Amino acid sequence: MTAEIIDGKQMSADIRAEVAASAKKLKEEQGPTPGLAVVLVGEDPASQVYVRNKENACAEAGFHSFKHELPKNTTQEKLMNLVFELNRSDDVHGILVQLPLPKHLDSAEVLLAIEPEKDVDGFHPVNMGKLVVGQTTLAPCTPAGCIELLKRSGVELEGANAVVVGRSNIVGKPAALLLLAENSTVTIAHSKTRDLATVCRAADVLVAAVGVPKMITGDMVKEGATVIDVGINRTDEGLVGDVDFEAAKEKARAITPVPGGVGPMTIAMLMKNTLKAAQMALPAQDR
Repeated sequence: MTAEIIDGKQMSADIRAEVAASAKKLKEEQGPTPGLAVVLVGEDPASQVYVRNKENACAEAGFHSFKHELPKNTTQEKLMNLVFELNRSDDVHGILVQLPLPKHLDSAEVLLAIEPEKDVDGFHPVNMGKLVVGQTTLAPCTPAGCIELLKRSGVELEGANAVVVGRSNIVGKPAALLLLAENSTVTIAHSKTRDLATVCRAADVLVAAVGVPKMITGDMVKEGATVIDVGINRTDEGLVGDVDFEAAKEKARAITPVPGGVGPMTIAMLMKNTLKAAQMALPAQDR
């Protein structure tokens, strides 16, 4: 068996086109144009690239884009005041503070200050709590992208045995909660898991999010499983995932590549969350 390669680039393009169409309809029928504010502190080259990609995605979707660039030596007070100002702005529906922040700044305090209704990254404790109890919320973008990849690939999640390798607050835990919401039977594995290989081989759906190059080997993949590789690791051979792709694709039914799998979905889901936040900001009778 050679796996179907799940094309995250194409699925991302499809979602972004859907978001653009919905945003146009929203503006025609009720008026507001979704607005995303991105805050960049310092001049980290990778962060600048991410912010530029988000600006381009906003333009493509017909959103308003508000970029706020602050110097590296910005104080906590100045950054917090900017967040409070964006919270009050009716034109801003989503707020994203680009991480990592310079070391002298408290990122946890900053993220907590963002209004949950504008937390399009989905990291606020209120939104995470809603995820736990199964309420509609703004879900973290990368895990939500994983679920979209699975659904759009025709994977039956209800009743599936799903294993998430990794327990971070950014990917592992929310991915597990989203799979649970799809009625999968979910196991979270991590660095202290005993006999990880056996746990992984039981998975119909295997999500790898550990940040270790090729940690998931071919013999850890169940025949016919679907493998979602969230890892992006820079190595001497280029970008590789957390899964040994060449070995795993001979066992899996479907698998995401790195790059070109989960990565493109993150900004697509950010756009989807921003649209959702704009819709949530409407009076109840207009939604």
